[in-house]
Amino acid sequence: MPGRTVLTIGNFDAVHLGHRALMNTAREQAGANGRVIVLAFDPHPATVLRPGASPPRLTLWSQREALLTLAGADEVVRLEPTREFLGTSPEAFIASVFARHQPGIIVEGPDFRFGHQRRGDTALLSTLGGTHGFQVFILPPAEAALDDHSLVTVSSSLVRWLLDQGRVSDAQRLLGRAYEVRGLVREGDRRGRVLGVPTANLAVETMLPGNGVYFGEATAPDGRWFPAAINVGVKPTFGNAERGCEVHLIGADLPADGYGWECAVRFLGFLRNELRFDGAQAVAAQIGRDIDRTRDLLPRQALAS
Repeated sequence: MPGRTVLTIGNFDAVHLGHRALMNTAREQAGANGRVIVLAFDPHPATVLRPGASPPRLTLWSQREALLTLAGADEVVRLEPTREFLGTSPEAFIASVFARHQPGIIVEGPDFRFGHQRRGDTALLSTLGGTHGFQVFILPPAEAALDDHSLVTVSSSLVRWLLDQGRVSDAQRLLGRAYEVRGLVREGDRRGRVLGVPTANLAVETMLPGNGVYFGEATAPDGRWFPAAINVGVKPTFGNAERGCEVHLIGADLPADGYGWECAVRFLGFLRNELRFDGAQAVAAQIGRDIDRTRDLLPRQALAS
């Protein structure tokens, strides 16, 4: 006998601990024979409603889909936020969702809003559940402890703020995993090879942490993970204006002209601020120290995780 369908709707850009709590409840309510369906807006509706002022992306769609599936979704449906779609009344929006997916339960957080001008809230959702014949489960907000032991409410906006401050370890506490970016390796100025520390120069579409040097891990062209020293910023010693992400994979033998492969980078901790140095030799010496610290810190970080 087929089980019931459990639905959850939102942006899910971060796929953080709060989103995973929704998925856990949805999975429990669906049971072994039921289905969990996630309706996820992509891109963020603010890209249509407030062009130029929308929050930076935390995941590519492929990442988000994989993370939601890993968290328990049987199907992840992309909702494209066109102006016409976002202009739908709350009642019409839920009516169309119910007609298409026939959910027995909808699971959401307390701040869930839907429909034109976000007029729909959890109280209206419960009322519409009575009209259409589905139950509504509203979960309390998730909380997490930061490195300083302060307790915070988990949200995508807080994840973005922590990343902007370079606090990748605290962001990891809210995400339940290391923050990861992916990008194609493109040709840079090749200065790293001249300095004896070749780097992969990434073209990244998602949010980068604040400027600075980080330790973490990254993938080589064959998909293997290696320890990595990661620079985010504008390389002020050399007068660069474009902000970027350069990764030195420790122990990896990268091809001299290897471009166009996708590199995944996980940020595990902050090493230092981005600084201006007195010439290339001073930069090379500091990069060497950054690499040594990365080697020292990674085993400790792995034991603590």
